[in-house]
Amino acid sequence: MAEPILMPKATAVWLVDNTSLTFEQIADFCGLHPLEVRGIADGEVARDIRGADPITNGQLNREELDKATANPAYRMQVQKSRHAELLKPQKKAPRYTPVSRRQDRPDAIAWFVRNHPEVTDAQISKLLGTTKSTIEAVRDRTHWNSANLKPVDPVTLGLVGQIELDAVVRKAADKKAKDDLKKGIVPDGPSLRPAGEVEDVQPEPVYEDEDDRGDDVDLKNVFANTPTSHHDDEDEED
Repeated sequence: MAEPILMPKATAVWLVDNTSLTFEQIADFCGLHPLEVRGIADGEVARDIRGADPITNGQLNREELDKATANPAYRMQVQKSRHAELLKPQKKAPRYTPVSRRQDRPDAIAWFVRNHPEVTDAQISKLLGTTKSTIEAVRDRTHWNSANLKPVDPVTLGLVGQIELDAVVRKAADKKAKDDLKKGIVPDGPSLRPAGEVEDVQPEPVYEDEDDRGDDVDLKNVFANTPTSHHDDEDEED
C-alpha cells in the first residue's frame, strides 16, 4: 500500500459488507492484518464501527474495485485525494528583496548588531533575507564595505514592516529574559527587596519656609535671646 487511508477499520467494515474481496485484499488496502479483517467479518472486531465508503470519500475508484473483484491476486491502489492536496501546508517562499534595496541590507544588519544583540543571526537572516556569513562579516567588521556602513532601522530602509520587526525583537527579548532567569542573572534596574532587608527610613520633614530648615528649635535658646520688657524691670526694682 502506497499511503495510509483515512478510517481504515471503518473502510474495512464497508468492504467486508459490500464487496466480495478477499481478506488479504482488504487488509492490504486498509493497512490491517488479515486476521483482523476476518474478525471484522465474524463480528468480533469493530462491532460498533459504522462502515465508510472509500469510493465516496475519494480513496478508491470503481475501476480499481472491479479489477480486484475479478482477480483475487490484484492489490488495489489508494487514490490521491484532491482534498488532501488542498490541506497540505504551503511552504513559505523565501523573502524577496528588490535589487535596489539589497545594498541596504548591511546597514540594517549593523543596526541589529548595535541595538538588538539579543536577536539571533537566524532571525536576522529570515527577516532581511540575507545570509549568516554576511551577518558575521558585518559583526566582525570584515565586510568589504565596513568603512561605509551606518546602522539604519530596517523599517526606514523599507526592508521590513514595523509590526514584523517589533514581533521579532519582542520574541528575542523574551527568550533572553528566560535564559537569564535560568542562569540566575538578575535583570538591571530597580527591583523589589525582601521585607526583612527593608530599612526603617523616616520621612523627611516638610518646611513651608526656607528659614525653617535650620537646626531643631531649642526653647532655652529662644527665651535667652528675648529682650526683657520695661514692666519686668519695674517689678525687679520693687
